[in-house]
Amino acid sequence: MTLTAFMANDTLICFVRNDGNPKLSMIAMLTGSFSNIILDYIFIFPLNMGIFGAVLATGLAPVISLVVLSRHWFTKQNQFHLVRANPSFRLTGTIISLGIPSFIAEMASGIVIIVFNAIILNLQGNIGVAAYGVVANLSLVVISIYTGIAQGTQPILSRVYGYGERDSQKQILKYALKTMLVISCGIYLFLLLSASPIVSVFNSEQNVQLQQIAVTGLKLYFTAIPFVGFNIILSAYFTSTEKALPAQTISLSRGFLIIIPMAFFLSSLLEMTGVWLSFPITECFVTLTGIALYIKSEKGKKNV
Repeated sequence: MTLTAFMANDTLICFVRNDGNPKLSMIAMLTGSFSNIILDYIFIFPLNMGIFGAVLATGLAPVISLVVLSRHWFTKQNQFHLVRANPSFRLTGTIISLGIPSFIAEMASGIVIIVFNAIILNLQGNIGVAAYGVVANLSLVVISIYTGIAQGTQPILSRVYGYGERDSQKQILKYALKTMLVISCGIYLFLLLSASPIVSVFNSEQNVQLQQIAVTGLKLYFTAIPFVGFNIILSAYFTSTEKALPAQTISLSRGFLIIIPMAFFLSSLLEMTGVWLSFPITECFVTLTGIALYIKSEKGKKNV
């Protein structure tokens, strides 16, 4: 049931956002997320429900979000309804192909974490894995910012693409990339100057080795963030303009095809430094690939 609620919530948030009500979509997401945090505390501590309380709080979060989203059905903005329709294999195939990049991105993050943990365990043992845990958790937070920018541009890009406004598509992409670059500079500068205090928050036992590995990791690993942001936004751009193949190429490259071989190769040469550098080098290669795909797609438009 919890899985069904999560899937329904994620799907309806996209529908409501694309149906001209991004504000409600945002409120629903925030309400569900913050209710999870609040209910976690209430169920675990005052009510002494333990792990079951944490699970219950997580399960209720998407339900609360769905309740908030239900308001959309009672507003004049609502333009989609459940209707009887004949199945279309062509439309289904298009939806699946355009959804594959997001699917790959979500699935690959878990696989990459497993691979990195295995490599680091062999190089630095449990302390190295703990240090990577600090870097990986911060990375998920940073990546979510770029995902937010990409998802924010998606409805606008899809609309102007539907109207055939090519100049508007380029302008929106340009705004998204400029925003990403400004945020990336701010984030990296903050991490560069505050790496040691940030790691100390996670290093309650003040383990010197963990501190050194994680601080070095933060400074090297996060050189990737402008490339990560570019790749996420460009993949969303291709998906929003019905270019499934370039989007899939970007997602597969950064999710499996390059990052995993690169991690094994560089770790064998440079050990932990190679592990940290495998992420930015991979994202840099994917960025170059993405630029080539974008140029190719623009040339294709001019020839139409």
